[in-house]
Amino acid sequence: MKINIFSDSHRNLEGMRSVIAEEAPDYVFHLGDHDRDAEALMQEYPQLPIVPIRGNCDGWSDSPETSVLQLGGLRFFLCHGHSYGVKRGFLQAAYAAMEQNADVLLFGHTHSPYYECMERFDHKTLYILNPGSCGCGCSPSYGRILLSPGAAPEIGYYEI
Repeated sequence: MKINIFSDSHRNLEGMRSVIAEEAPDYVFHLGDHDRDAEALMQEYPQLPIVPIRGNCDGWSDSPETSVLQLGGLRFFLCHGHSYGVKRGFLQAAYAAMEQNADVLLFGHTHSPYYECMERFDHKTLYILNPGSCGCGCSPSYGRILLSPGAAPEIGYYEI
């Protein structure tokens, strides 16, 4: 199973469209800041499950601020990150993910891609990914997670 993760698109759909066309993901997560872009993708790709999250620039949105999903044997905690102060560090978001017994924390907001594996208190691994911004800056990026039965997830971020 392949999941593409986008954040902070800020009305720039082209990068997301090109990644979806090239990678043919099974799921797309949009971590906010302009979740209406996720709605536009839902119209363009009605067969593709797309999960939108509300960011700090999405005050008019009906999208949830967080979401917890179970896919491929892993539990995902999705948020934009602004409510957890991720520009000062991701520990508050990591604690929120652990409270939800998540295996994977996905957040955006900082516009900077980031990936780390962190050992949880129960000695399980918490995978932490910020895909960066797919719509702002000189190096737009996105995240990808590959899930295979019986194998550790392959997680990373890539330039568009």
